[in-house]
Amino acid sequence: MPVIKIGDRLVGDGQPTYIIAEIGVNHNGFLDLALKLIDVAVDAGADAVKFQKRNLEKLYARKYLENANAGEKTLRYLLPILQQVELANEDFERIVEYCQKKEITFLCSAFDADSADFLETLGVPAYKVASADLTNLPLLDHLVKKVKPLILSTGMSHMHEVELTVEFLKARRAEFALLHCNSTYPAAFEDINLRFMEQLRRFEVPVGYSGHERGIAVSTVASVIGASIIERHLTLDRTMDGPDHAASLEPQGFKKMVRDIQQVAISLGTGEEKYISRGEILNREVLGKSLVAARRILPGEIVTSEMVAVKGPALGISPQNYTRLLGRTAGRVIDEDEPFLDRDLGVEIALDVEHVLPMEYGFTVRFRDFSNMLAYQPRMLEFHFTDQDLDEHYPGDDFSPGSAQPLKLVVHAPEFWERSLVDLCSLDERHRKASRELLQKTINLTREMAPHFVGVPKVVIHPGAMSLDHPIRDKAALYENLHRSVCELDYQAVELLLENLPPHPWYFGGQWLTNAFMDVREIRDFVAPLGLKFCYDSSHHKLYCNWAHVDFYEQLALALPYIGHLHLSDGAGLDGEGLQIGEGVIDWIHFFRVLGEYHGTMIPEIWRGHQRGGEGFLIAIQRLSEAYFASQIGITH
Repeated sequence: MPVIKIGDRLVGDGQPTYIIAEIGVNHNGFLDLALKLIDVAVDAGADAVKFQKRNLEKLYARKYLENANAGEKTLRYLLPILQQVELANEDFERIVEYCQKKEITFLCSAFDADSADFLETLGVPAYKVASADLTNLPLLDHLVKKVKPLILSTGMSHMHEVELTVEFLKARRAEFALLHCNSTYPAAFEDINLRFMEQLRRFEVPVGYSGHERGIAVSTVASVIGASIIERHLTLDRTMDGPDHAASLEPQGFKKMVRDIQQVAISLGTGEEKYISRGEILNREVLGKSLVAARRILPGEIVTSEMVAVKGPALGISPQNYTRLLGRTAGRVIDEDEPFLDRDLGVEIALDVEHVLPMEYGFTVRFRDFSNMLAYQPRMLEFHFTDQDLDEHYPGDDFSPGSAQPLKLVVHAPEFWERSLVDLCSLDERHRKASRELLQKTINLTREMAPHFVGVPKVVIHPGAMSLDHPIRDKAALYENLHRSVCELDYQAVELLLENLPPHPWYFGGQWLTNAFMDVREIRDFVAPLGLKFCYDSSHHKLYCNWAHVDFYEQLALALPYIGHLHLSDGAGLDGEGLQIGEGVIDWIHFFRVLGEYHGTMIPEIWRGHQRGGEGFLIAIQRLSEAYFASQIGITH
């Protein structure tokens, strides 16, 4: 797939749309206005800001510079404006410094060789070529020698001119992208011809769109049909004097365009899989239906249609199993309105404990139900606490060394209390402290439980860093608060494990945004200096990798030295978390080959896996074991 690299960003097919805020000459020659426009672009989420650099003495004959009225009417209008708005070299140096401070890429159109040479001293990562210079082969030849990518607009050009320039650049092995463009300000919708981008694709370079139309709809659609780059002019006020303001977007409009492009990109998905999202799973459980007993059924009775009803919630077998159920002999008492289960179809859910993968596996439990899972010979139990559980005390069952069934202990701290998420990263100091206090109570209760179990207990906590509607851009502040919170916790005699998070978790019936602790490199850089490890959640990580377009298995390999506990479940899309093993898109055989020699603690964290006697957990352990042993074929230790 054709791509170019601008700074540290790959731009092209298969990459997120690269959005350029074209400031151009909308600064009207004022540095302060230029810096304000940079702030607007940063707030909107643009990837780059772009300016224009000219040496007018090299671009226009002296007679026009001295008397613009000597030329055509358009020159009479435009040239005096360009003379007035040109920024000084010192202004550009200040702009580049400001862009670096604001962490946004500085780009610029070079209209002549002298301007290109100056921009090279500023370290510009790519050069923009205006539509007017698509045919300027001497300038293009000069730019190619800079060995930087070029972004060329194709407005006001014939197709044979585009073809000649492409041939010229390819002969010089230049890296470049082509932007479809209509160079009128503003462009009429009927003149835009957006589908022409398809013709540009035949040159096998990244293709984008430089828009001058009113509104944001066309630019958003351009991204949908494959524009790798979107460039739009940005202004503080469309009524300001200047040639480009009227065809520019104001701050609110530009921000909405960036939002829409990003949301549409997410909504397109891959088109390769059909999966149920977490929100749908929640709704399916409430709104879906199961086959239930229409009356009390006794063992030995033959199930007939009169004995079966369809009712919600979806806690039993699907109504699609209706014909399979009829004619079967009941093997248990099934009360009225009780769901039929897989076992009523003759499906036996069992765990072959003699052939389980070599890990210290266990199950998610609560104080009230952990005894139900002991028959499956777990090596550990992971107690998931709510905030109210922290006021209770462990019942006292003995799983210490020398007991009949020695077990290790893992505790998963509450993720929320009342209507507040636990957030050790919170920029609200009161919320951060309340979160820390709740987690300290969790650690204290864990220490109270520890004598009844084997070894040092582990405490899994969610670091937080969530926001509901808009991303938090100050990631450094989030990690600073997380570091402060961890250092304030007293976790002596327990192993503290922060858990990696998914990009779009569901809480309180809504979808949230995660702003930190997803990427393995960030996690490593945080935990390693503190001497900590982390709880690796495979589903959370797969969803992050899908969202960030990074390789799942490469990230897993980086994580290995820092993994202290595993939560294993499948994942798909951006929020299809906690799926049963084999029902997402993780290649589990490859997963275990990358995981290598890890033999520590692990639970299958399957959504609703505890229901029906832990059927979901048992199925997961069995499938994980099959994948593990398959991964060992041909491997010698």
